[in-house]
Amino acid sequence: MTDLLVRAVRPVPLDRDAPGGTSGSQPLDILIRGGQVAAVGTDLPDAGVPELRGEGRWVVPGLWDQHVHMVQWALVRSRLDVSGTNGVEQVVDRVRAALDTTESPGPDHALTAPLIGWGHRTAGWARQPTVADLDAVSPRRPVVLISGDGHHGWLNSSALRLLDCPPREGVVSENEWFDAYDRLGSLPGAADQAEAAVLEAITAARAQGVVGIVDLEFSPAWDLWPARMAARGPFRVRTGVYASRLGEITARGWATGDPLPGTDGWARMGALKIISDGSLNTRTAWCCDPYADSEDLADPHGLPNFTQDELTQLVGTAHAHGLETALHAIGDRAVRQALDVFRATGATGSVEHAQLVAPGDVPHWAGLPVRASIQPAHLIDDRAATEHCWPDRTRNAFAYRPLLEAGIPLTLGSDAPVAPLDPWLAMAAAVWRGPAGGAAWHPELSLTPGEALAASVDGRRLTVGEPGDLVLLNQDPYAEGGLPGAAPEPLRAAEQARVLREMTVEATVIGGHLVHGG
Repeated sequence: MTDLLVRAVRPVPLDRDAPGGTSGSQPLDILIRGGQVAAVGTDLPDAGVPELRGEGRWVVPGLWDQHVHMVQWALVRSRLDVSGTNGVEQVVDRVRAALDTTESPGPDHALTAPLIGWGHRTAGWARQPTVADLDAVSPRRPVVLISGDGHHGWLNSSALRLLDCPPREGVVSENEWFDAYDRLGSLPGAADQAEAAVLEAITAARAQGVVGIVDLEFSPAWDLWPARMAARGPFRVRTGVYASRLGEITARGWATGDPLPGTDGWARMGALKIISDGSLNTRTAWCCDPYADSEDLADPHGLPNFTQDELTQLVGTAHAHGLETALHAIGDRAVRQALDVFRATGATGSVEHAQLVAPGDVPHWAGLPVRASIQPAHLIDDRAATEHCWPDRTRNAFAYRPLLEAGIPLTLGSDAPVAPLDPWLAMAAAVWRGPAGGAAWHPELSLTPGEALAASVDGRRLTVGEPGDLVLLNQDPYAEGGLPGAAPEPLRAAEQARVLREMTVEATVIGGHLVHGG
């Protein structure tokens, strides 16, 4: 079914020149034909198509998460949770408890399946983790603990051998870790487990009002999405490619936006993904100034993963073949390098994360055809690490308002599994820069609910000719203020964020297909 008439819904305004609040707006009907919005108006005539009763509920365009590692997100819910730990000993205690409940006794126990955990963050720990710490608690069974930012793996000796990593004292990080993680997905039974988990994750995403994602998984997801679509039906995807597989995509002649074979156009080719620096918690994000705790770092400024020439060559090659670039840059020096490369190549795309941006670089960004693809929920997890590692530059961290005011397009995402695939959490974090019930952090940098929502719909509006993707909500997302064009109100932001966090999605429609609720 790609034809649907949605009756009596209240469109939520997303633009500065939109009419005032939604609560008193006149309910409208929306007709979707052939998967696109065909008409919007009051009391539209019967169209001979199925109808969805809106009953005065609020409606927004379908939501997108612009940065997801889909397989990793799908699997993380079944992995050992080591988040919220404050040091090596706490993590080891959780590993010990997990081994006690999952490992059979006896010397002949088959120790082929690794124990995999997720979520620890080592910045600010009294000491850094070692292989010996895990060997002491699990000398035989492989243990693989993935950091909460995804940029390193803490492995015991058995896991190092399993994933073909050389012996060492500390963690496996950055490019070496990304390769090792890919091998983790090649273990017996891992692929089937991952695919079953992805199907469950699609259903959960639709229940949040998500109609599409940008999938930046390391594996060649373009060959996996056809079967997923066949099993779960409509879900919009743009899938990225990493440099190691760029040749495969150029050989197929695929450009950004091209439909992937076997997906009926629901999945399309996305961008070249390049990880140009590291992360804050691994203290490898490339910065203009040294880390405050740099005395124990080999590279006190962090470090780039590519030289300027290498990066320019990669981005230029992608651009020549019609591919955008999604360029991961967390430190301010990495952001500056990314902007220089975009300017030199004329390429289009996005800076992913932009976690630390030097104020002097904002004018150089403005005017480039480059989005800021941001993940606001990270500021909740990274606040303590930022104050520990970058105490002199917290005003420049997660500084979304200066980007918006400079005219730089913002798109919101999660970087799941680093943060949950939950657009309402991302919007709430952008509005109230802190956890529920906690203090806001640099509230002058916050977005309004209208600005956050507008950055969550992939640039779409509920107008004729647009995709027939929409979400029915149980309440007005602007119930506590924050209309488009309004200035942020720090004293009301906590309540505005609460409304967003508690939002219930009543129905999700993708291309005229009712995929959640009713």
